[in-house]
Amino acid sequence: MTAAWALVKAGFRRYATYRQATFAGAFTNIFFGFLRCYILLAVAAQAGGVVGGYDGAQLATYVWLGQGMLAVVNMWVQLDLAERVRSGDVVTDLFRPINPLWTYLWADLGRAGFAVLTRFAAPMAAGLVFFEVHLPQRPITYALVLVSIAAASVVGFAGRYLVGLTAFWLLDTRGAVAAWGVLSSVGSGLYFPLAVLPEWLRVALWVGTPFPYLLQATADIAVERGDPLLILAGQLGWAVVLLALCGVVQRRATRRLVVQGG
Repeated sequence: MTAAWALVKAGFRRYATYRQATFAGAFTNIFFGFLRCYILLAVAAQAGGVVGGYDGAQLATYVWLGQGMLAVVNMWVQLDLAERVRSGDVVTDLFRPINPLWTYLWADLGRAGFAVLTRFAAPMAAGLVFFEVHLPQRPITYALVLVSIAAASVVGFAGRYLVGLTAFWLLDTRGAVAAWGVLSSVGSGLYFPLAVLPEWLRVALWVGTPFPYLLQATADIAVERGDPLLILAGQLGWAVVLLALCGVVQRRATRRLVVQGG
């Protein structure tokens, strides 16, 4: 636990040094938050005030929560695992007393914690100031949202770690990175609420993939749509399954590890 906490703090401090990048990222999230919010509210106005069962206030919460969670879940920025596999530096990681899976996870949780305090807080503040948002009516919802954000961070990390592990077989992971980026963006509900999709597709995404648990699940808990405990159970379940899958794939990959260059 001492090593875990040290790695969490190291991950936090590492990203806390990039102050200008943090400010620029928060500004970008807020800018696109205004665009997305006005577009969805305009669509709702044309559709009788509701889109996919979300009213205007719920849509605003959905947009600004999603904009804030982008940096927390960090779907698009890959870990340096693939580069370390290509360079052979991963051998050093494998000789260390702590499994690389856990060292990467703990450091990434530190990064996510810093993102919550900055990249998440700024868009949420903008949404509260400039739009009518849905505030949870039940106090326990606030706690469930925090747990959901943590679970979403683990799900996002596990997905990116699996993408990085493909370097053991592919070396060039650009195809896997592109596939993950497209699927996670669309399937997570980043561009539109998944409730607008046909029922068969919506059920398939929720039951058969982890993507809705990156953003959409937390948004639904925040706007008090559906059973929050069931949604959170699905989120935690996918986090455990994906971490276990990371361990299995990593063990399979290292059985026949060949260091590039000899």
